[in-house]
Parts: sequence; C-alpha cells; structure tokens
Amino acid sequence: MRNVKIAILGMGTVGSGIYRLIEKEKKNIEHKEGISLDVAKVLAKDYSIEIPEELKAKDIDEIAADKDIQIVAEVMGGIHPAKEFIIRALSAGKTVVSANKELIAQHWPELEKAAQQSGAGFYFEASVGGGIPILRAIWDSLQANSIDSVYGIINGTTNYILSKMADEGRDFADVLGEAQALGYAEANPSSDVDGFDSMYKLSILGSMAFHARVPVEFIYREGITGITREDIELGRELGYEVKLLAIGKRKGNAIQMRVHPTMIPKDHPLASIKGSFNSIFIHGSAVGEMMFYGRGAGDLPTASALVSDMIYSLNACRHKYSTFYNEDKLSSEITIENNWETKVFIRMGVQDRPGVLASIANVLGKNNVSLESVLQKGKGRDCVPLILVTHVAREAAIRQAIAELEKLPDVVSVASCIRVEE
Repeated sequence: MRNVKIAILGMGTVGSGIYRLIEKEKKNIEHKEGISLDVAKVLAKDYSIEIPEELKAKDIDEIAADKDIQIVAEVMGGIHPAKEFIIRALSAGKTVVSANKELIAQHWPELEKAAQQSGAGFYFEASVGGGIPILRAIWDSLQANSIDSVYGIINGTTNYILSKMADEGRDFADVLGEAQALGYAEANPSSDVDGFDSMYKLSILGSMAFHARVPVEFIYREGITGITREDIELGRELGYEVKLLAIGKRKGNAIQMRVHPTMIPKDHPLASIKGSFNSIFIHGSAVGEMMFYGRGAGDLPTASALVSDMIYSLNACRHKYSTFYNEDKLSSEITIENNWETKVFIRMGVQDRPGVLASIANVLGKNNVSLESVLQKGKGRDCVPLILVTHVAREAAIRQAIAELEKLPDVVSVASCIRVEE
C-alpha cells in the first residue's frame, strides 16, 4: 500500500468536497488502486467544514517545505494568490491538481514551465466539465484522431437559467435571482452570464482538442443577458432551443473559437440538456461523433475529477506535459478564423407598411445574406415583430447587413441577433 499525503489550498465548496470524498472513498480507493490518500495540511482563509487544528497550515511555505506532502490540490479560485501558491508548490517538486479554469486559461504556459523545471506534475481535469472526464479522453483515448470540432454546454449556471426561461416562460432577471438564491449563480454573476467562464474553459478544451494553444483573447465571447423570453418562444415556434454554446472548429491550420447564445434544432442532442448539467460533443477523424454528459460543477463532481488526477499522477510512469506550442502568444503555425459561417435568427421591430420586407431583403442581398424563413407576428400596429432566419453566411457580412438594417427608416429596432448551428 502506498501512503500519499496531500494538501488542499482552499476549503470552500470544492475543497471541502475533496476532504469529504477522500474520507468517504478511502477504503474503496485503497482496494482499487493500492493507494492510501491522507490529507496532511489545509490552507484557507475560511473553512466551510470543521477541520482539526493540527491540519491547518499557517502559510504556503509550510506546505512547500513539508517533504512528506506529494500532492497539492488548488481550489482557491481566482488568479492571486493561487498562481503564486501553485508555482511555489510546483517549484518544491510537488504535483499540483487544480480546478482553476481562469488561472489555467490565462497562465498555462508559466505554470507548466514551473512543473517541467522541477519534474512535478500539473493536472487540471476538473477545470472543464466538472466531473466529466473530457480532457483525459482527449489526452489518453483519442490520440489516433484529428479532432476538427468540439462544442457544447460547459456552464451549468447559464444552462439552468435558459432552461427555466424556456420551460416556465420566465424572464432572465427573475430566473437569475432564483439561481443566485439556490447558489447556482454568484452574487456577481458576470463570469457566468457574460460568458467568461465558458471562454476560459473553451480555451483549455479547444487547445487540448486541436493540439494548439488558443489564448482567451482570440476567443469571441457573448453572454446571455440580452436573451429574452420572446426570443426563446419564437425560437421554439421555428423549431429551435436557445443554449449558450462554446464552439471550436479547426480546418487545416485555421481555428475558430467562440462562445455565444446559439439556436439549435429541437432534435439536436444538446437541445435536451436541462438544468445545471453540461454536455460536450467532439468529432474525431476516426471515432466520428462522441458526446459527454454529466455534472459540470458542484462539490463532489469536481472533487471526483481532482482526486482522479491525484491517482492518475501517482500511477504515471512519467508526468505528461503539452507537446504543442504552449506560449503566451499564438503559434505562427495556426491562424484564427474570425469570419466564420453561420445562420442567424434576427428579431426586428418594423413599421407595418408595404415594401418594408423588400427593402430589408435588398439590404441582406447586397451583403450576400439570403433568407431561409420569414415570420411576421401581428399586423396593423405602428411597430410589428418581424423574425428572419438566414441561410449560412459569413459573420462579417451579417454584421454589416445588420448595421445597414438599423439605418432603414422603417426599421424601429433590431432587437436580437442569435446565431444558429445545425
């Protein structure tokens, strides 16, 4: 039996989840893996569960200096002091497992260099998809594949909000308040509802999938704060559900990475993902389509991935590091595609007059955007809703067309523009 001592940095929801999971599954892990995990030290400002005083470290130096501690789990969140603590632990030769998607997405190269210099391991399965083993699948099971697309629902908070809006006909602000009361959304929900959380995760997931690091500044980001109950109802009438999707595609050396509200057909597997669950699609050259589904956050699902990384690192003959160009700047071998192709749902308010649709179609046609379907709701009022779904067109052409539509005298407003993926 291998006796392994670990330290936990941060004792909030996930940190306490690790502590409780190791206690609960200790005998099972010993039986299956021949490894006994013991929490030797914890370091936190506040403790969400009762911890014996002798386990509380006074600072990171105490943990780094303890030669018996082999693994450090960082679940503090944020950039500072988590970054400095991780580098301190790695420099002391200790393997680090982390769920910190923001830190990894923005400082992955620096953290990995610290691990390589000391020969320590750095693992972060829990940073994307909570308990879903998506990174491990790419890392260890899909090596024989070239992955050309990865997309999915990777933020449970926004999926909970959109699901409630769709199924209960409620407004965004109302459901957001409920999500905050239930603990699904933070008091400041910007990271989730403005798409930052999904952007960080997509940077990690897409970089792994496409074997080329894509820093966050090259990812298009748009949140769900502008999505209305009317958009969702009209989308359903046209056969679509609205989801916040993280989308990555690679064709040759060109990569596109984007996070935004997306309409998908009702019969698409992702359309049925409800509540706080996550789901991720991957298309590989040999395996074709694969779908991963599960809890994307929470104490025990995330702790499951972190403890799995601990065991994985202990069973590894040698620690694995990225074999692609992993620097702060973009590799010269790849290009970022910003002018992607997509369909678009457009909701407008227009004057109910003859010739309005013709003038709108003229603007779209001039910009090489053609119409797939048109839906007008109501008549005889000063301003009526007009809903358009375009054929596939270039992003730049759609943006230019919308800018011109907003200037037409009979267009009162362009209320919504939501991309459509099929």
